[in-house]
Amino acid sequence: WGMLWEYGVAGLLLWTIRSPSSCASLSSNNRIIGGDDASPGEWPWQVTLQLDSNHFCGGSLISDQWVLTAAQCLFTGIGRITVFLGRHNVSGPNPNDVSRKVEDAVCHPDYDVFTFDNDICLLKLSAPVNFTDYIYPVCLAAANSTFHSGTSSWVTGWGVTENGTLPDILQEVEVPVVGNNECECSYPSGITDNMICSGHRQGGKGICQGDGGGSLLIEDRNNSVWLQIGILSFTRGCALPMIPAGYTRVSRYQEWITDVTGTSQPGFVRFNSPGVDSDEVFVVFLIKYESLSAGHSYKKKITEQN
Repeated sequence: WGMLWEYGVAGLLLWTIRSPSSCASLSSNNRIIGGDDASPGEWPWQVTLQLDSNHFCGGSLISDQWVLTAAQCLFTGIGRITVFLGRHNVSGPNPNDVSRKVEDAVCHPDYDVFTFDNDICLLKLSAPVNFTDYIYPVCLAAANSTFHSGTSSWVTGWGVTENGTLPDILQEVEVPVVGNNECECSYPSGITDNMICSGHRQGGKGICQGDGGGSLLIEDRNNSVWLQIGILSFTRGCALPMIPAGYTRVSRYQEWITDVTGTSQPGFVRFNSPGVDSDEVFVVFLIKYESLSAGHSYKKKITEQN
């Protein structure tokens, strides 16, 4: 049921549409550092999109009636999709969950199925949900936010684990942001300004099939909120070395999200990483020596600080 396709196949207050206190406060999250299994209510905006009682994509609650996910997840009629909120165990039992059908789906008109540019979609729930300790919206990164390479971020989901199985319990993993210049080394000419990447250079921790549509998150300690900065869109393999995952950059879509959601709008918070972004001076040369065996090459990374 993995809808996360492989490649070639989801600061300061700018303005408050919904105040930060009503979305994703840090106090609502009790993360276990280094843990793989999330705790109940730890990520209360996490939703599972299900088809015939099977999880196929993730998403995030951004208001009482709107869910943010990837456009690639809308491969079937909305009448067949059920959205579950407040779930910890993807298949049950879940005493704190509620379900909704999808009343409407609005995907970005410029979504490109081949390049995954503009891979973003908004789902309107059939009825509003009440906020609880287990169901609560996430804040969104506002326009002009910046996230430097190496910024700590988190991804969550019920996608395939390292042993090839689908977990019952919601999984969490910490991953660093990877700058777009470095990310493009893994996806030549495939990374646009509408994307953001994350992953460990050594691999071993990250996302896999079934995580698509889920959220990439950072802690904004200045405003005491969790911010969604990305929507999981694409990868090659599962947490491979030097192969970061690609996400839709949420901050590029503030105006579009606001226009679509109308009066039921999420909270946008601007975040700017301090200092200089090392990715701005990241250069990779691919040097091929004809004197060596055919096709032999190596990459040399140069990073310089001004």
